[in-house]
Formats: sequence, C-alpha cells, structure tokens
Amino acid sequence: MTHTQLASNDTHSKAIGYLLWLFGFLGAHRFYYGKPVTGTIWFFTLGLLGIGWLIDLFLIPAMDRQADLRFTPGPVNYSLAWLLLTFLGVFGIHRFYLGKWLTGLLYLLTGGLFLLGVLYDFWTLNDQISMKHSQRDLSNG
Repeated sequence: MTHTQLASNDTHSKAIGYLLWLFGFLGAHRFYYGKPVTGTIWFFTLGLLGIGWLIDLFLIPAMDRQADLRFTPGPVNYSLAWLLLTFLGVFGIHRFYLGKWLTGLLYLLTGGLFLLGVLYDFWTLNDQISMKHSQRDLSNG
C-alpha cells in the first residue's frame, strides 16, 4: 500500500484521539478507535485505576493506524460523528448527522433512549459508519 493510499484511508484522527484520551479514564478514546471491550473495562475501572490510561498516551498512534486500516473511508467523518456522540449523544445529534432522523428524534425525546442507545452507539458507531460507506460504494459500483 502506497503512502497516498494510506493517507486516503485516514478515517480517524490522532488529535481527536488525544482529545478523547483526556476523558480516557472513561474509555472514550478506546471506543473511538474501535475497541469497545477495553473501552468498557476502562469505563468501569477508571482506566485501570489510571495506569492503563497513562499507558494509552503512548499507544494512541498505533490505535490510530489500526483504526485507519480497519474502517472504511467515505463521506461521513468518523471524528465528527464521535465528537457528536461523546458530547451530544443524549440529544441524538450524531444520529441526525448519520441521516438517521427517526432514531435521532427518538434519542432527542428520550435522553438517548434512556442512555442505553448512547451506550449501544459507543459500541457500534464505527461499524455503523463503515457499513454506510460500504453500502454507498455498492450502490455506486
């Protein structure tokens, strides 16, 4: 894979990863990079009592590269969607951004479907976006 191909596959941002790392003791950056299991562990253990959180400061570049290789690029910006989910998820703003108007309204009226919907989206947002990009590619092909 050439440098140009890698650059065009830049689905996630190190800068956003580090911003979310500030809240990393809650696992935000791990969810962002497609690691929901360890994100959940970080959430319940406060980043493995802060030790895992500090170690992640040095692991973010590798997590960023892995996410760039794993997730499908396309018109929906992963970083923007994750910022919307992290900071406005209970209002469903990320769902409106993804074009999911009905569930966006549902989240808006129910506090992110009583926070369970937000938790679901933390686990699945990267895959939701990749699926949307893959479906777009199929319809254009």
